[in-house]
Amino acid sequence: MGKNYSSGFKAAGIASGLKKNGGKDLGMIFSEVPASVAGIFTTNKVQASSVILARKRIQSGTCQAIIVNSGNANCCTGSKGMQDTLSMSGFASAELEIPDEHVLVASTGVIGEPIPLDKIKSAVPDLIHELKPDGIADLAESIMTTDTVPKVVTATGKIGGKSYAVTGVAKGSGMIRPNMATMLCFVWTDIKISPAVLQEALLASADKSFNRITIDGDTSTNDMAIIMANGLSDAVVNGASQVESFRAVLDDVLIKLARMIVKDGEGATKMVEITVKGAESDADAIKVAETVAHSNLVKTAFFGEDANWGRIIAAAGRAGVPVLPDSIDIFFDDVQMVKDSMGCGKAVEAETTRILKKPEFGIVIDLNMGEGEASVVTCDFSIDYVKINADYRT
Repeated sequence: MGKNYSSGFKAAGIASGLKKNGGKDLGMIFSEVPASVAGIFTTNKVQASSVILARKRIQSGTCQAIIVNSGNANCCTGSKGMQDTLSMSGFASAELEIPDEHVLVASTGVIGEPIPLDKIKSAVPDLIHELKPDGIADLAESIMTTDTVPKVVTATGKIGGKSYAVTGVAKGSGMIRPNMATMLCFVWTDIKISPAVLQEALLASADKSFNRITIDGDTSTNDMAIIMANGLSDAVVNGASQVESFRAVLDDVLIKLARMIVKDGEGATKMVEITVKGAESDADAIKVAETVAHSNLVKTAFFGEDANWGRIIAAAGRAGVPVLPDSIDIFFDDVQMVKDSMGCGKAVEAETTRILKKPEFGIVIDLNMGEGEASVVTCDFSIDYVKINADYRT
């Protein structure tokens, strides 16, 4: 799971009775001192009360604790839902003896059902009692819904010869689309950094990671990524070179977490990186990559291990950006399948089919028009995805 090296942070995860299977469903991250905080949130117009509250509270730039539950999204539950979110915050702040406005709440699970607040209230003292520096494994388990594995990454860096750590935990398996969709991510670091610079770093890293993945093209109501920095190490970010150094470590953590989410996609058997190059701009390349990565026809072909490049080129052609219809090249790993928008023959197709049997591979689409380039990581679309989502509430 990886050790938590960040000074002054503790985590915990316990079972409070929210999940029908009795699994861990209530977690917490706590900083021993007030920390700088930054966050990004779902782009869905329908947002859970936890997202609305967190958006408001991070504007202060200070946070000391996050309480998170799985098994219930507490979304579309009216004014009572917001009051329940505020109550969750209040339970945590009272027990921790910290200001209520320094507590964030996150929730994930089924939409539209009232949250069993009495269960959370009863469990909070035990949750706080379980807080410990190496509690990240329990936290990671407590935020899982349809995830099959916990997702934790830790990385270390140095600034001015002083060491610091960045630790991240995430959940996400379905309802994943770029622009902060259907996932929770909590990151903490003992570096000293201002909230404004931390926000810029998080946005930049998310654009390279969480905004470059897709599982099913759906966007949830509860997504958020929060980062806390408590400054308890001797490493200080106070200049452009230090910012760049810190961003490199944060990129490493978030990109690894993002790929873990795709690899654990609901029913997924393959992880595929779609790279588009030769576009007129990076923005055009992103549009083409996302269109191909979202295509159910492309994703089902991946599952069937069918080298159906026609679905890929058709998706590229409907992305809404300029393409030269007779000048597209497509590669599966290092094998060229398409040259100037025409197939390269049955022998190559057989070689490509062998690549499709691998659990991880890449596809490169070269539009041969310019210098624009971008990548999106996706997965296949399997029969199990349908079964998991058909039975999600039952």
